[in-house]
Amino acid sequence: MKSNENNRREFLKAGGAALAATAMAMNAKSYAQVMGANDRVGVGIVGCGDRMKGGDLPAFHQHESDLNFHIVAVSDIWKMRRDDGAAYIEKLCGYSVDPVRNNDELYARKDVDAVIIATADFQHAYHGAEAVEAGRDAYVEKPIAHTMADARKIRAAVKKTGKIVQVGTQRRSTPAYQKAAEYIQSGKFGDIVMVEMTWNVNQPGRWRRPEVVPLLKEEDTDWKRYLINHPYQPFDARKYLEFRLFWPFSSGIPDQWLVHQIDTVHWFTGLPHPRSCVANGGIYLWKDGRKNWDTMTAVFDYGPLDDLSKGFQVQYTSRFTNSAGGVKELYYSNGGMIDMDKQTVTPTGGLTARSAAEMHMQANLLPSFSLVEKMESMDTDANTGAHGDPQTSANMRNWMECVRSRKTPNAPIDAGYSHSIALCMNVAAIYTGKKVTFDDKTQQVMAGGEVFA
Repeated sequence: MKSNENNRREFLKAGGAALAATAMAMNAKSYAQVMGANDRVGVGIVGCGDRMKGGDLPAFHQHESDLNFHIVAVSDIWKMRRDDGAAYIEKLCGYSVDPVRNNDELYARKDVDAVIIATADFQHAYHGAEAVEAGRDAYVEKPIAHTMADARKIRAAVKKTGKIVQVGTQRRSTPAYQKAAEYIQSGKFGDIVMVEMTWNVNQPGRWRRPEVVPLLKEEDTDWKRYLINHPYQPFDARKYLEFRLFWPFSSGIPDQWLVHQIDTVHWFTGLPHPRSCVANGGIYLWKDGRKNWDTMTAVFDYGPLDDLSKGFQVQYTSRFTNSAGGVKELYYSNGGMIDMDKQTVTPTGGLTARSAAEMHMQANLLPSFSLVEKMESMDTDANTGAHGDPQTSANMRNWMECVRSRKTPNAPIDAGYSHSIALCMNVAAIYTGKKVTFDDKTQQVMAGGEVFA
């Protein structure tokens, strides 16, 4: 027990030092000594829908004055949305910006140094690659891609151009998750033996836009540009505004929720992707025309690719039909559990003295402690009523700092590529019903021994 207490003290001491270092790094005065810090960074907004207005823009606004960033234009192919976006930015930030019809017009401007991208799920890789190839740094919302072709495209573009790209998997900029990563990687937690993840809501209206869908007319947007590199199909306002319900515009649960949580597995362990995936589910309750499941269970196998005798399982469950269980991320070792919802380490489920004695072993129980001093809270902007998500705020700031310093951000393109592999494996499991693996040599998802494109 003494050893556990010493480990706890060492961990908390290291955590305190890290927090102090972070605070110093975030001091605005330090930017006066960074080359180009006094030059204003002009930012373009690509896609001004719910995620941009409800998350990314409030997060950006918290830091723009401090770091001398400034929005200059908003690009959206739907006239109503770009005009509303410009009005929203003026109300939030206190200055006017130019609405532009598309990204060709946006990148023709010389005052756009970087962009924030929050378009439809299937468009992220295309728009991210487009941005860096146009010479701009980018904050790209997750998922990076739900096809391997798109994932390879954006990773290659970022590597070739050397631009600063932050992926919108904001857990990577959150203190509690950073402390959990440090703790697991230190070896003090022990080998992971199981991970349980849930994301449950009871919301028939989640991802539905019944009041907005009738407002969208084909003549007010650019449907062909919306489809980007997908085959043409007739205009459908639901697939435009409720894209999360319809494949191939999104896979729904895997695109939106799985990637956030599975990304922490890759980060905490250093493993690049699952060894295998199986999935089951269906549309069991909300028969509203959606094509993506309202309930899903996926099981992933993780471990060293060259040693199948080692590893652990990740069980992922999600549903729209009952909210019990909420959002959970539980990491288990033989000595206890990390609960990322409560942000704690505890000996829950660890090897007790009584059980260990049966095999002449020593008890293995982790110490109990919190990963952070206090739980993070949400603030509301007085002007717009938008919630200030502390995770998004921290991730946005880290990107802005890296645009200045040219350092690698917390959620780099390689992290996005890894979550895309897991996502593509999940999609393949959904549509084939087979056990899915990944071929590292060809960088292809394999379902039952065949390539899943």
